[in-house]
Amino acid sequence: MSKPRFSKLVVASHNGGKIKEIGDLLLPFCLEVVAARDLGLIEPAETEKTFVGNAILKARAAAEVSGLPAIADDSGLEVSSLKGKPGIFSARWAGPKKDFYLAMKKINNKLRAADRRAQRRVSRSARFVCALAIVWPTGKTESFVGTVDGDLCWPPRGERGFGYDPIFLPKKNSLTFGELEPELKHAISHRADAFQKLTNSLFR
Repeated sequence: MSKPRFSKLVVASHNGGKIKEIGDLLLPFCLEVVAARDLGLIEPAETEKTFVGNAILKARAAAEVSGLPAIADDSGLEVSSLKGKPGIFSARWAGPKKDFYLAMKKINNKLRAADRRAQRRVSRSARFVCALAIVWPTGKTESFVGTVDGDLCWPPRGERGFGYDPIFLPKKNSLTFGELEPELKHAISHRADAFQKLTNSLFR
């Protein structure tokens, strides 16, 4: 593992769960990590049409204002039987109060409605997608995408993690992301997959 080309990095997020996960993944690199939230940076509206586009948008905004390299994540849940929804709108399905139980219930209700239309139980397969972007104050940009496949369960299980974690069962695992120990989740998650690609590019 080589030393990174910088010593301080902004995590361009106001989401406590994402800030912690990204911070944990950065621990081995001895970087000083600061969150955009703690710098008082405004979180830009996610106006792009892809995970990568939104990650770059957020990282660029933080890098331009802070004068530091910034890393941003845009991630979401894609449900095969819902034609990839909620996708980039995963956070919006939780509403203005970020009520992810409401969002998870919405997904379950839509799947049950699909069951009735098909007169059978439709697939519960889904995947988490994570796009990580790092932007330097010079404008240089790199992006990386990671995924993890699984199935959805109901009702939600576990109080670890955040977002849709309590209904997501990763393949070959009997525990949801909401039940897994953080270290185990970090080893197999979509964010870990994207982060491995990022570290292979930047830190080796």
